[in-house]
Amino acid sequence: MTENSLRNAIFSFIIPGLGQYLCSDSKKAMALFAGAVALHILIWFFMNNPAGSLINTAYHAYAGYDAYKNY
Repeated sequence: MTENSLRNAIFSFIIPGLGQYLCSDSKKAMALFAGAVALHILIWFFMNNPAGSLINTAYHAYAGYDAYKNY
């Protein structure tokens, strides 16, 4: 893995899809970002508790891991 992989993983952890976008995979970037927005909205209205925060963190971690392993 390169230094860019770590940078993309950090960016994608903060904003899901940003690391994929930086690697020119815009379809996957838009899908991850749209999924994050939808997940945040659903959790805000239906599961606004520590379990919801854990689910959000896991999604962000997955996005970061995906950016790291694929790029």
